[in-house]
Amino acid sequence: MKIKEKGTIKNSILEILGTILGAFIIAIAVSLFLLPNKLSSGGIAGIATITYYLLNIPMGISMLIINIPLFLMSILKIGKTFFVKSIIGTISLSFFIDILDKLTPLTSDKFLACIYGGILMGVGTAILLKVNSSTGGTDLFSYLAKIYKPTIKVGEIIFLIDIAIVALNMIFLREIEIGLYSAIAIYIMGKIIDILFEGIYFTKLIYIVSDNAETIAKEIGENIGRGTTGIYGKGMYTNTDKLILMCAVTRKDIARTIQIIKKIDKKSFVIITNSREVLGLGFKNE
Repeated sequence: MKIKEKGTIKNSILEILGTILGAFIIAIAVSLFLLPNKLSSGGIAGIATITYYLLNIPMGISMLIINIPLFLMSILKIGKTFFVKSIIGTISLSFFIDILDKLTPLTSDKFLACIYGGILMGVGTAILLKVNSSTGGTDLFSYLAKIYKPTIKVGEIIFLIDIAIVALNMIFLREIEIGLYSAIAIYIMGKIIDILFEGIYFTKLIYIVSDNAETIAKEIGENIGRGTTGIYGKGMYTNTDKLILMCAVTRKDIARTIQIIKKIDKKSFVIITNSREVLGLGFKNE
């Protein structure tokens, strides 16, 4: 077996293990902190929380059933590797939630539950993003939305969906505090993801120095849906002209972008910097 093939298999195994680990951490947050206190993290988990308390349906099973249409829609739209990892992540999360749900909750204090639940949700989600995977739900929805309409403001749509689902939790479970504490959990989850995955900023600028700049730019455009800008420069050490690529990417794009760059040119020189704000097509428009 070639070294390259061994490396690919090793990476695939690590990504699957990362997917399972991320799902397990999220399940701890849900089953031992959020769910016992009727708190919601939005998305499909929020809908499953409602069915859990009103219809007595195990949360993991509800999430699995709700995810089925999304997976059917995405079979031909997302990459095979991402699809397989997402299936593994979704099944793992559903399994872990229903198993951990049998354990005694770690706290009955809603404030502590939203704090620690939000932190663990953020850690688990960050791990999934690192290995370019998901557990279905709004993560999968965001990928589908980007495929159908690359310029769509997915973050804003998901945020609105989360608000609507948390509002439904308050209405059906008849507790205003549920919404207030759930909002805190969702906010903390987002901040933890930002810190662990890409620092405190939402957007990164990637500078790429490579002899295969045009190929890299094309692959990023086709697979990530992000444009790149070529800046002509000169390597003073080698005294040769260089084409430097500049690309602005979001949190969910970073891991896949780096993967593409290194796949094409392992010797490429890559600089990733924080970007305070990005205005324009595919980002914030003002």
